[in-house]
Amino acid sequence: MRLSTLPSTRRTYWHDSRAPRYSLTFALPLLVLYETLAAALSHEANGVRNGADVLLKSAFQSVLGAQGQLVFGALLVGTMLALIVRDRRRVSDGLKAGTFVLMLFESTLLAAVFGTVVGLLTAQVVGTIAGGSVGLSAGAALDGVAWPTALMVSLGAGLYEELLFRVILVSALLWGAKRIFGWGPVASAFFATISGALIFSAFHYVGPFGDRLQLGSFVFRTLAGIAFSTLYIVRGFGITAWTHALYDVMLLATRV
Repeated sequence: MRLSTLPSTRRTYWHDSRAPRYSLTFALPLLVLYETLAAALSHEANGVRNGADVLLKSAFQSVLGAQGQLVFGALLVGTMLALIVRDRRRVSDGLKAGTFVLMLFESTLLAAVFGTVVGLLTAQVVGTIAGGSVGLSAGAALDGVAWPTALMVSLGAGLYEELLFRVILVSALLWGAKRIFGWGPVASAFFATISGALIFSAFHYVGPFGDRLQLGSFVFRTLAGIAFSTLYIVRGFGITAWTHALYDVMLLATRV
């Protein structure tokens, strides 16, 4: 009897943490933290925000004008809340605080090991290509930015980069591979993951705050994109967003 109840508990957490009622609720504080910091630092940061955030809101602003950002925010929060409410209606039990604690622990643990694993893989790949070790400069563009602003950008990376490059981009590439090219699920997933990771990496070198293009950092971010896409597919949006944000914050802390 004891052996049968333990796997059941694990399965419950595994599935619950991916469900919208937990995953999206878990992501909402990250959205609030980022937007609150961005508003509080609007003058000190000289308009600096996360690049994915700017790209998404600019797209709405180009179509809807001055109301574009407000419409985007309302659409984002409204969609998240609608999915949360719909998911909660399908289950009889309420939300469990312990599940959110475990999700935060899991995200922190994943963030702690993430850089080491991807860094070792990068060293192997770049060392093979270049014939030697190559240092990583991920996040170098924020070296001259004040710490509160860098913290805000790091939190925004977890939310908006995962929204843009995993939820939107990878899903669109996956749909296109299946519908347009007629590929099977495995080939479509491989194409979407690799293509999305390359675009995700290239995005960090665009614009006035983009990093200087280097082989080591490009490979690192490409492998990071593959890892985040895999994590998103396996563990859902909430844990992936917090893992990304916490990793960037940990990286920022090492430079203080």
